Amino acid sequence: MTTANKSDKDRVIIFDTTLRDGEQCPGATMTFEEKLEVAEMLDEMGVDVIEAGFPITSEGDFQAVQEIGRRSKNAVIAGLSRAHPKDIDRCAEAVKVARRGRIHTVIATSPLHMKVKLNMTPEQVIETSIANVTRARNHIDDVEWSAEDGTRSEMDFLCRIVEAVIKAGATTVNIPDTVGYTVPDEYTNFMRALIERVPNSDKAVFSVHCHNDLGMAVANSLAGLAGGARQIECTINGIGERAGNAALEEVAMAINVRNDRFPYWNKIDTTMLTRASKLVSAATSFPVQYNKAIVGRNAFAHESGIHQDGVLKNAQTYEIMTPASVGLKQSSLVLGKHSGRHAFVHKLEEMGYKLSANQLEDAFVRMKALADRKKDIYDEDIEALVDQEMAASHDRIKLMSLTVIAGTHGPQRATMKLDIEGQTRIEEAEGNGPVDAVFNCIKSLVPHEAKLELYQVHAVTEGTDAQAEVSVRLGHEGRSMTSRAADPDTLVASAKAYLGALNKIVMKRQRDVPVAAAGH
Repeated sequence: MTTANKSDKDRVIIFDTTLRDGEQCPGATMTFEEKLEVAEMLDEMGVDVIEAGFPITSEGDFQAVQEIGRRSKNAVIAGLSRAHPKDIDRCAEAVKVARRGRIHTVIATSPLHMKVKLNMTPEQVIETSIANVTRARNHIDDVEWSAEDGTRSEMDFLCRIVEAVIKAGATTVNIPDTVGYTVPDEYTNFMRALIERVPNSDKAVFSVHCHNDLGMAVANSLAGLAGGARQIECTINGIGERAGNAALEEVAMAINVRNDRFPYWNKIDTTMLTRASKLVSAATSFPVQYNKAIVGRNAFAHESGIHQDGVLKNAQTYEIMTPASVGLKQSSLVLGKHSGRHAFVHKLEEMGYKLSANQLEDAFVRMKALADRKKDIYDEDIEALVDQEMAASHDRIKLMSLTVIAGTHGPQRATMKLDIEGQTRIEEAEGNGPVDAVFNCIKSLVPHEAKLELYQVHAVTEGTDAQAEVSVRLGHEGRSMTSRAADPDTLVASAKAYLGALNKIVMKRQRDVPVAAAGH
């Protein structure tokens, strides 16, 4: 769609909930600093509304929402609240410092949820919604109301409650497919019928929030636009509870590439999508699947001979969008032990990374060290190295050295030196195998009750000198913390991954005990 053809009625508001719904995904908890970094990226790339968190859950979440609001240059900063006066007041306090703030209040509207979860009658749900929207409007002009499990709600009841909340002052009405149950044509008709039947529907923007339980979150979100919605709620990399949310990058590129079928526009700078994907992946320690649309490692890779031949003759034979349109650039630059900083910075820029001066210096030193140990350095090696550097930049516990004695004659023994908040500590421990010895060392140095839920190893690239990438998930107080690390030495990677997850637990301890999170 050309600029001349753009109109307000075709404008789609992009509402990103990576920092709220995305962070509720088991193991995806981000530190305060990581949240600020992700929010800055979202603000810069053109996201209209950033749902920065759930302020009532903890002091940490409140502070994150408040600081993101204080720093935001363009986006509306939203906080989530349940249908409770204390939630709404706390949310209002968090977003009031933002240049533009929003209170987002949610209540369930399906018969199943009202009966089983809320133990409320439909009339009570309407009365509660009116009271809370009114309360929110007394704090702020921008109020969003969400009907949790909206697609399994009864249409007559939904029409009544939507009319009531708009009359009470809701400026955005969100009809989520909370459990990923609907299908595209059904959702289009559902949204269209609702908007047509609610007499004051022209006084609010209608929004869609789709989950991916049946793999149709993006398709359903786009179908919602056809039904009259003009806000899409989504997350970077599609992270979120259960199977995740609609992926922002897929929504944006579907509208971009197939504007003939989706004649809408938004403000997303698509050339920042790859960078945003890498940042969120590093912050959450959630790897992006290789065949993930738009930002996956293989999204622009071609191995089949027939495909390679076609792409070499004309990339459009097998690529419906250019790598550059999502922030990727093709390059023949090879890194090695003789490469300088300029080449390294250039390579990182091409791969979509944006590092601080300190992160860049540390990553460069580690790249040179890796080059001394490894014959060829591939893009995947750089990705693993930089992702680890970004994830570890705020760590309070750091690995200084590790020595392991292993072999056929046990017991295996590990000696480890850690930097724990500036203090050096050394420990030696035995174990049933070298990895067990390494983890026992960490437990001795940093006593904790976390349980190891996942330990996984795979090679980053081919060859016997390939880096090992290790994923570790620790369970602690009902939450799961996941971390990844890479190193040519599998045991070193294992220690770094375990410490990465432990660092997240240490940061989490500083927050208040969270209350039950709302999902929609």
